[in-house]
Amino acid sequence: MSDIDMLDASSILARLDPTTRPAFASIEVVDAIDSTNSELLRRRTPDSGLVALFADTQHGGRGRQGRPWASPPGANLYFSVSRRFSGELARLGGLSLVVGIATAEALRAIGAARVAVKWPNDLVVDDDGVLHKLGGILIEGGLQDGVARAVIGIGLNVRMPAEAATAIDQPWTDLQAQIAGGAPGRDSVAAALLASLAKVLAQFDADGLAPFLHRFDALDALREAQVDALVGDRTVTGIAVGVADDGALRLQTDDGLRSLHAGEVRVRRRGRAQA
Repeated sequence: MSDIDMLDASSILARLDPTTRPAFASIEVVDAIDSTNSELLRRRTPDSGLVALFADTQHGGRGRQGRPWASPPGANLYFSVSRRFSGELARLGGLSLVVGIATAEALRAIGAARVAVKWPNDLVVDDDGVLHKLGGILIEGGLQDGVARAVIGIGLNVRMPAEAATAIDQPWTDLQAQIAGGAPGRDSVAAALLASLAKVLAQFDADGLAPFLHRFDALDALREAQVDALVGDRTVTGIAVGVADDGALRLQTDDGLRSLHAGEVRVRRRGRAQA
């Protein structure tokens, strides 16, 4: 691999299994954009198939609740996938967990064995009890012609440049640090993620969240941890005990079991609960 790891749509497509390629209506790479999510929201989602849009850099990349996402060029992965789904919008409530599962499982398969999912939408690595952020997921969408559609944005640290890292205000990591021998080329990582997403999203569309709950348990970065959850202007403290059937985070508090839904909830892990 050369020092300049350029993304190439045809290279990503060629790395997909022949049985997976038909799942994609298009795969596109652009040099720069405001946000891949914003662009796919502006576009019409096709009646069938997935659309994948990658950008080498974003100048308006954002995470959950509008927080900015560091997007240095030539280093990481910033991409979005759009897809239509059957059923009502309410069925998409657990989609961020499903995308987290698909992404974490793909990354573990290429050697990042410690990747976990922090409810509801972060990819993290636990390093001596501290969660270091590897990536984030942003789900947007709504109805198109009366049919549910979702735009799924993923930002993943592959090789974070030192100069860009100085602007990050939380513990972080990248694939370069997590894979023995270093991260593969970005095209290879992109193809691994797209293959996993295509399979998982099709299963989610057909069967909903239920088949994924046990898979999330194996990846849950908060399980049995002491957690502070900011709900509006209140803080709810308890021990995380997994997710409910609808994808809500379950907290065992002094007042009993609470279920928290994604949206305006922010979660911070204090540490592992005592046995």
